[in-house]
Order: sequence, then C-alpha cells, then structure tokens
Amino acid sequence: MKKYRVVIVGLGRAGSTLDEEMNDGLPHSIAGACAASDRLECVAGSDIDSSRIDDFKSRWGINSTYKNYKEMIENENPDIVAVCTTATGLAKPAREAPSRDYTEDSHAEVSVFAASYGIPMVYSEKAMACSMVKADEVKQACNQHGTVFNTGVLRRFSAPFQLSRKLIVDGEIGDPVATVHYASSDLLHGHIHSIDTQSYLVGDPGVKEIRGELIPRNLLIEDNRLDSDPKSTYQLVFNNGVTGWTVPFGGWEFEVLGTEGSIRIESSSRQVALRKSSGKGSGRSKWEPIDLPEIQTGQGPVVNVLEDLVSAYESGRPSLGNIDITHHITEACLAVAESHRRGGEWVSLPITNRDLYVFHV
Repeated sequence: MKKYRVVIVGLGRAGSTLDEEMNDGLPHSIAGACAASDRLECVAGSDIDSSRIDDFKSRWGINSTYKNYKEMIENENPDIVAVCTTATGLAKPAREAPSRDYTEDSHAEVSVFAASYGIPMVYSEKAMACSMVKADEVKQACNQHGTVFNTGVLRRFSAPFQLSRKLIVDGEIGDPVATVHYASSDLLHGHIHSIDTQSYLVGDPGVKEIRGELIPRNLLIEDNRLDSDPKSTYQLVFNNGVTGWTVPFGGWEFEVLGTEGSIRIESSSRQVALRKSSGKGSGRSKWEPIDLPEIQTGQGPVVNVLEDLVSAYESGRPSLGNIDITHHITEACLAVAESHRRGGEWVSLPITNRDLYVFHV
C-alpha cells in the first residue's frame, strides 16, 4: 500500500497543535492525522515563526522544516500540500485588517502555487479565499493541473453527519423540504461550515439564491471590502427547491425536515436524533423518536478528509469536498455580504461582484 508524502504550510493549531487542545483521543491537526493514518506520512513543515518550527520538531519528531513554503514544496516532492496558515497570513489573534489596502489571501496564494507546481493533492483550511476573484484562481489552477482538492469544512467528513446523510438518502424522513442551522456565527470563519453542511445533508444540489444581513445591521461595506469578519444571518434556496436558514442561537446544531420526519444533529454536532411520522393522531401525523445505533466516530474527520483525497486521487472520482463544491459554497458565503450591500436583496449565484473582499482569520 502506497504511503503519501504530506507537507504542512503553517504550523499552528490546524497544522500541528490542535490535538492537545481538543484532548478527546482523536487527531485534529494535520500532523496528528498523518501519524494516525497508514496512508499518510508527514515529511516536512513550514512556518515564518521560528518558535512554531521548534515546537513542531519536538512535538512530531520531524526535522525537515522551512520558513519558505515554496522552497519546501520544491525540495520535498510532496503528494499532498496541507495549507494551514491563517486565511490572510497574519498571526492570530489578528481579527482586523491592518490597513484599508490590505488584500493578502494566504489560503488562495499557497493553493494556487501548489496546484500550478503540479502537486497532485491539496488540502486547504477554510475559507479557500477572501474574495471570489481569488477563489476563481484556485479553481482554475486545480482544474488546469488536475489537482484533487478538499478543504477544512469537516462536518461532511464526520460520522454523525455521514449517518444523517445516509438516513436521508435511504428515505427515512421522506423528501427533504428545509434545513436549519442553529448558532450565532461569523460569515467566512463559521458560516462556511453551516452552508456547506446543509448543502451536504441534502446532496449538494447547489445554491440557487441567497439573501442575508450582516450584524450589526447598519454595518457598511465600504470600498467593496470588509476589514473584519462580521456576524451574519441568511436564508437560501437550493436548486432542488429545499430552503435553508441559519438561526443565530443555539450550540451548532443542524436539522433537516422532510415530508415524513426530521433529523437533528444535536449536542454541538455530536448526536443524531431521528423522528418519523407515526401515522397517528387526528388530522396531523405525529412524529415519534426512533432509536438509532450508537455512533462510532472511527478515526475522526481530519484523517477522513485526507484519506478521501487519496481515495479520490487513486480512483479518479471527485473528492467529497471537491474544488467545485468548495468554490460554490465560498461564493454563497460571499453572496450573503453582497446581499447585505444591496439592502437584503436576494442574490442569484454566480455573483457578478468577484472583487468583494472579506478579511478573516
């Protein structure tokens, strides 16, 4: 069985240290996922911060490190480049652009370089870009060079959501009619997850149109940019007619309502509750809870997302979070800001404003 060489760009939480923070027995960093998988080998890492390089070496026993990610890619001949920088290249907790002309886009920059260099597989932390013009560049580079792509919207790679998707496909709730996300969240840091997850649960039919508002409601988008990632709400319509909402309260739960029942992923996305029509009651059917088997978490979503890249590369099938899906969901998020800019109008996808820039971590 071939083992694939992985290099990591950015040795912070997602790249190296998140396992210690989560402390639940599952690998949550890219380095940890590589150590847990028999298909992956982390061979090198890069970061502009010397202290992170030193920590990476001692934590994982990997001595091949670089400050220049391009030099690392050129020297190490990797199969997978994992882009784990912040979205804009600034170290956390930088939550606001340092100047009005700051337009750095680290995720897009590294992804385009890796794909253009001929790297077979790229994993990028979310969001894939800060604007659609940069997201377009990533998509073009991946398509032109045949690069298999996944991104860090991990619920579609997580056991509770995969079980929920299977129950929906099997017809357990009838035909899906609506999806709901429950939590207050930032636009690109958080709602990239909420829109992607709702899309995955109903089969990735594509978002037809979306409207939303940023919080506070009087927030102005000046010079076609936002210098920080705002809280937001939205309503959307998928191409198959299913409608979706985010409700800005709750603990990161999701619900899919169908003609014959509902599925709710509860407890901060850890448990699945299924209700089905009993056919009883006067006038309206009652929905009764249905027992489900205990969810087996397996090796965890970070291993799953990387091994899905490998499986897609070997088989020629699209990856589960492939470049077309990732590009489309990113566009839906940015369309929420565009809708706010237009006073809450419905915005059809694709959007014409490709240059709208949202700074986010």
